Amino acid sequence: MERQTIRNIIFDLFGVIARFDTEGYYTVHGISPSDQQILQREVFRSLEFAMGDRGTISEEEAVDAICARVPEHLHEAVCDFIYRQNRTILPIPGMEALLQCLKDHGHSLFLLTNTSKAFHRIRARIPGIELFNGTLISADVGLVKPDPAIFRLACEQFGILPSESSFIDDTPINAEAAQYVGMKAYVFNGDVTKLGKWLIEK
Repeated sequence: MERQTIRNIIFDLFGVIARFDTEGYYTVHGISPSDQQILQREVFRSLEFAMGDRGTISEEEAVDAICARVPEHLHEAVCDFIYRQNRTILPIPGMEALLQCLKDHGHSLFLLTNTSKAFHRIRARIPGIELFNGTLISADVGLVKPDPAIFRLACEQFGILPSESSFIDDTPINAEAAQYVGMKAYVFNGDVTKLGKWLIEK
């Protein structure tokens, strides 16, 4: 059987291409460990945060709901986290060079990520964003990974075939879902060199 050529590589964003410097934010703003736990629970693990990624709640609604549950001195941090502002976006070391190498060797690069519509405000700050041929944001389409439907929609919008595509994510269940629609999948653990070798083998 003839080996299928991988022409397209689809990447997750945060945790793969870049990450927010949340630890640095805590340090700069003097947020205590106990308050960090509150923010982790009430913001990042909240229903509102998930709904924002799906695009079913506005940022204003999310902020109002979360601020009603947390101490007033944390309201500024809640706003910053929901609006994705006042945190540095750090590149994953070595990833931008890998993207450029893949691009130079003729691969088409795409971004498929679970995130809110705040992405459109921070897009220009994402390292290597200019190298991508297309992006699909969960909040724009009302679907989130690991729903296989978002992978099918991505292929349709990007004009690519699953069988000619690889998907990279730092969350195993998302990578697993990509396999169900016919893509090669890889769980990224921070080792860019290892990812590069895997992509060469494909």
